[in-house]
This record gives sequence, structure tokens and C-alpha cells, in this order.
Amino acid sequence: MRLIYALTVLVALINGCASSGDWSSDTPTVVNPKASKAARVDLEKQSVSKVYAPSDNLWIRIRDGFQMEPMNNPLEIEQVRWLSARPDYVNRSMARSSRYLFYIVQEVNARNMPTEIALLPFVESAFVTHAKSRAKAVGLWQFMPATGKDFRLTQNVFRDERRDVLQSTDAALDYLQRLYAQFGTWELALAAYNWGTGNVMKAQKRNIAAGLPTDYESLKMPKETRQYVPKLMAYRQIVLDPSAYGIDLPELENHPYFIAVDVSNDIDVALVIKLADIPAEEFHNLNPSFNKPVILSNANQQILLPFAHAEIFQENLKNYSKPLASWTAVQIKKTESLDQAAKTLGVAPDTLRDVNGIPKGMRIKAGSTVLIPKSSLVSSDVSPTLAENASLSLEKPPPPPSASKCVKPANNANGSKGAQQNKCAPVKQAKKTDQTNAKGNSSKNNAASQHKSASTDLAKSAKNSSPANPINKGVNTKQ
Repeated sequence: MRLIYALTVLVALINGCASSGDWSSDTPTVVNPKASKAARVDLEKQSVSKVYAPSDNLWIRIRDGFQMEPMNNPLEIEQVRWLSARPDYVNRSMARSSRYLFYIVQEVNARNMPTEIALLPFVESAFVTHAKSRAKAVGLWQFMPATGKDFRLTQNVFRDERRDVLQSTDAALDYLQRLYAQFGTWELALAAYNWGTGNVMKAQKRNIAAGLPTDYESLKMPKETRQYVPKLMAYRQIVLDPSAYGIDLPELENHPYFIAVDVSNDIDVALVIKLADIPAEEFHNLNPSFNKPVILSNANQQILLPFAHAEIFQENLKNYSKPLASWTAVQIKKTESLDQAAKTLGVAPDTLRDVNGIPKGMRIKAGSTVLIPKSSLVSSDVSPTLAENASLSLEKPPPPPSASKCVKPANNANGSKGAQQNKCAPVKQAKKTDQTNAKGNSSKNNAASQHKSASTDLAKSAKNSSPANPINKGVNTKQ
């Protein structure tokens, strides 16, 4: 059996929903913490076409789940005005959200959380899965590397689960629930999500010492955190009454946009795209955590496919008889240059460099994992150990020995130094002469350098003097 599709306990829920025509059940079904809770099917036993749901409006379901009180303060009003003045920006974000909102709402409802929380990726990333902030936070929920590790989101050579739609959503909701249990209000929980738990606690202690309230609006906090909840409330207001702000919400049917599929054999990303007959951009929007051109069976990875294309993939896969994966991985045994490693592995240097993202001039350190094409010598799938723990460490090569190394003159027979001249002397003299010439021009050069630096700074200041975007949190979300 070449590619097996796992059936989870959620299939029972899917079948129940399909037969009753009701997708409103939100019973949590956590067995394996890494297992997807998205709609899934066993493609060897079920047909995707049997999994269906009514076309109820998801926006109605979101509105019905609102629990937070609007702030109705100047900051919220300012954010609503900013959004309503930019309908194109809002409409693009809303269109992107259509891939993910059903799944997120399902998970939010399963935890009895306010559905306002399902709108938080609008604030964090504008629903751009590959969004990355200046602080190196990534994904829909903008997880920092350290916070991702705290919530067991794998970050290695092959994948970054901070960008995984399923895993990052699960981790973000876990985090927000923990913060709510600690601080007692969703406003403070959201502030801690943005600013950090320790900072909110310190702000509360300062207010307690000063005899002041410790609620969200009473705490002294950075501007970004002060505007964080008002931004979310602004999106809430637009979802409640989009026509009042000139916004057109996309039609969102109340059923899964995608289906999650497990693999038991490695398979190339390009092959999945081909068999599913799906645009590459759409595939990567749903599967942004894959760092390499192969999906690993030993990494608990799921492939997310649009509802309709999953059935196409199922049919085409049955008729596919060629190898599924053209890549595998090996561990480098000793530190060496890329060219040396390529020769040892029997791989073209450019191939090794490109697929592993290795800059020119860098050496690969011992213990690193690299992806290579499968061959008659190395044809197995990537092992569980490498799939879970792969890392790539690089270093600069040591500097070459000096070409103008001095030769110490030898002593002659009577103990005095011979006539042999120090070979470095001419070089040193030349250097001294250069320094002398440079000294005469130092004042002039320094002045020119300072003027150029000042001009550059002024140019940079002018270039960056445009008004700050109160919605965008330092994340590149333009699409």
C-alpha cells in the first residue's frame, strides 16, 4: 500500500453531520495532540463527495457567537474609521479569510470562546499565512520562535508549524485560554497575547501600588497594545454591520473549505499540486508550513486540500503508478564546504545549494541535515529521527594563511645577521606610505563621509515619514 490515509475519530462527526445536514456541532475531539481536527476522510474507504454540509452563512454564526462588549471609545472609533476608509484592504483580507474561518470558528466554538477571537488573525496578519513581522513572528497568529517552542510547534529544516493553519490555531487558542484563566477578562488576555504576560502583570502591580484599577483601559501600556483590542473591536463592528461602512463581506458557506489528509509515504509537493489539479499559490496558502519540496510521512504532517479538489486528488492518485517522492535527506558526517559535501553525496553543487538554501562561501557543519535527490544509493523516505529533529548549521570558512608571511633572517657563522632582507619590509613601507598619504586627506575624507552619512539619514527619514498604519502590526500583509 503506497499511500494510506488515516481516519480519525472526527470521521464519525463528519458522517453524523453529513447525514443530519447540521454542521453546528462543536464537540472537541482531541486524541492525538498532533492530529488534525479538520474534516478528514479515509480515501481508500470513503469518497470525498459523501462529505457535505449545508450552505448556511458563516457570518451569521460568527455574529451569534459574539460575547465581548464593544468599547465605544475614541480608539475603537478611530480604528473603525481607518478600516471603512480602506474598503479594498478590508475586502482583500476578508477574501483571504474565507479559506480558514470555518475551521477557526469550529475550534473557537468547541472551546466556548467568544467568536471575536476568530477575527484576531485580521489584526495579527490580515490572514496572510506567510506574514512575518520585524520581530520574526510568523503565520496567521504571529507566533514568536520562543512562544512557538513553548506550545510545541515544530520549527526545523522541513517545516515551521508556527505557519501551519491547524497547529498554530490550536496553539493560539490554548494560549489565549491560559491567559484568560490567569487575568479573568478577554481584554487583558489579548493584551498579554500582544505584550507578554510578564508585562501585563508588572503594569497591574504598578497600578495596585498607586491605588489604581487594573483593568485593560486603566493600565499604562505601549501604543500597539493600547490599540490592540480596539482594532479587534473595529473588525467586530464591521462584521456586525458591513453595509454601514461600505464593506462587502464575501459569501462564506457554513462548511469546511478544506479537508486534511495524512500521508504514510513521502510525496513531492509538486506532485500533490499536479494530482489535485490545484494552483500552486492555493496549495501554499493552505500549506504554508512546508519548507521543502517534499512532504514527509514521518513528521505527522497533513496536506490541506480544498473541498472539491480533494476528490480530484483521490481519483488521480489511484491511477498514479510512478514514484511519489524524488527527494530524501541525509546527515552530514563532517564539516566541509558545499562543493566537498556535494562530491561526497554525488549531488550537483547547485542542486545542493538551492534546495537547502545555503549561501555561497559557507561550510556545512557536521550533524547538519540536507535534502538531496533520491538515487540508487539513497532511495528511502526520510527517517522519523531526521523528520522531527533535522537542523542545518553553517559556518564561514577559516581565513586563508597570509600570502606575505615574513621570513626571519638567519644568523651567519659569527653570530651577526646576514644580508638577507626581511621580505615584509617593502610591504610595510608601502603600507606606511599609504597611511602617510591618507593622513593628509583624512580631514577632507572624514568631512565628506559625515556629509554623505547625514544625507543618507535624511533620505531615509523622508522615505519613512509616511503615516503609520494603525492596523498593520509591523507585518508585511500587502497582497
